[in-house]
Amino acid sequence: MAFKRSLLIPLVVFLAGLGILLATALFIFQPQQQQSAGRVPIGGPFRLTSHEGRPFTDADLKGKPFVVFFGFTHCPEVCPTTLYDLTQDLASLDSDADKLRVAFITVDPAQDTPELMKTYLSSFDPRIVGLTGTEEEIAAVAKAYKIYYRKVPTDNGYTMDHSATIFLMDSKGDFYGTSNFQETAEIRRSKLKQLIKNG
Repeated sequence: MAFKRSLLIPLVVFLAGLGILLATALFIFQPQQQQSAGRVPIGGPFRLTSHEGRPFTDADLKGKPFVVFFGFTHCPEVCPTTLYDLTQDLASLDSDADKLRVAFITVDPAQDTPELMKTYLSSFDPRIVGLTGTEEEIAAVAKAYKIYYRKVPTDNGYTMDHSATIFLMDSKGDFYGTSNFQETAEIRRSKLKQLIKNG
């Protein structure tokens, strides 16, 4: 009996250790699976006006993966740089670029009328749609995407301080990831290819 008990104790210790090891493995790997499967609360319904002067909602973006960027036409550096980069990125994707939608949403609706946005965007890829709206509509979509923006007084009037995040959204309108103008072209384009492939 003592002999059996001496074998039983190591067996129990071994099984307990194995159980802890399995539990640890599940703890390490399970959260990543849940995170990718769960919805990150970024994005959502909106109703704005396109640079063509037509009503435009989140439903017009869905059905294909899409990219959303917030900015304004009088932006001195970040916005034109980002739009230029996106134009080059779309060109690099060749025919795959048609599987992607891109929206540029103004944070300065007081100045950025549909007409002005149409003129401004004529310098960039024609697949990029410009969106504007009322102050309330812009505030609502900015809140949905959790971006920061505010009017900053200057000697000549004002400028806009704002987040420079590029949001990558899947075809259902769910958050997929982010990019920004400081990333290399290789990284940005790799992210867009993955979005097209998986989104």
